[in-house]
Amino acid sequence: MTRPFRTAAVLGAGTIGLSWTALFAAYGLTVRVSDPREDLAEAVADALKQYTPHLAARGLDVTGLADRVHLAADVPEAVRDADVVQENGPERVEFKKDLFATVARLAPAHALLLSSSSAIPSTAFTSDLAAGDAARVLIGHPFNPPHLVPLVEVVPGERTGEDAVRAAVDFYTSVGRTPVVEREEIPGFVGNRLQNALSREAAYLVERGVVTPEDLDKVMTNSLGLRWATVGPFLGAHLGGGPGGYRHLVEHIGRSMRQTVPGPGTPSQTEDQQERLIEAVEKAYGSSTYSELTETRDRRQLAVLAALDSADKEEN
Repeated sequence: MTRPFRTAAVLGAGTIGLSWTALFAAYGLTVRVSDPREDLAEAVADALKQYTPHLAARGLDVTGLADRVHLAADVPEAVRDADVVQENGPERVEFKKDLFATVARLAPAHALLLSSSSAIPSTAFTSDLAAGDAARVLIGHPFNPPHLVPLVEVVPGERTGEDAVRAAVDFYTSVGRTPVVEREEIPGFVGNRLQNALSREAAYLVERGVVTPEDLDKVMTNSLGLRWATVGPFLGAHLGGGPGGYRHLVEHIGRSMRQTVPGPGTPSQTEDQQERLIEAVEKAYGSSTYSELTETRDRRQLAVLAALDSADKEEN
């Protein structure tokens, strides 16, 4: 690695922050968590209890996991000895500006400063920082929950140094994630842009009455989701073109698809239509609690990861 990572500060203990906390601790880091929420101790304890079986199922040694997690009274205490800081605060530019000004002043000069921001690029909140501080700030955007979903979008800002980019890739790799460096601060980054494009079409199809929310989810999980979990859109398309590959698909099948399938639909933005869509989703899944649904999601996610691990081992 470009540098050692022994101590991590997690700022913000919502769903993402708590998941990061468990993951970092499972990889042997000392973790200091800061959040103004009054139930911080209970939230951390509950998260570690919930996530420990997940991490154990991934082959990690979770012995003494809670002993590596410490509650910090405030941000200064959390970042004081940190090698890496993972911020998970509100998606507000001014909040992040103030927070990173504090973090840059109080964290060690070598500390890597990362934000889990899902839409705001780091350039938007580092303009007032000194050049040396701005150089170590960048986005490390995970997908929920980050202790299970491997992708981390590493997005440098206009003032981020290349050494910080390399360090971020090394850090996330060291905690079992799959970092992907994105070289433009495009709004929403890559993952959310893809997700939002599909979500818009899904909402459009349900709104048109073509399919119900639960049946649309069945379409995804029994076709595209299954395929993309193993090969992704481009490799899937390359294979879909047969021996001629992606070129054959674009020149022949792609042409016929463009002629028969119109572009993506745009769901209505009226309040009435949105309310009907919300009610349809609630009707489909409202009989189960949030905890029940997330437990099912995480169990299935673990099963997919285990199956992929097994397949990779067989190939090697």
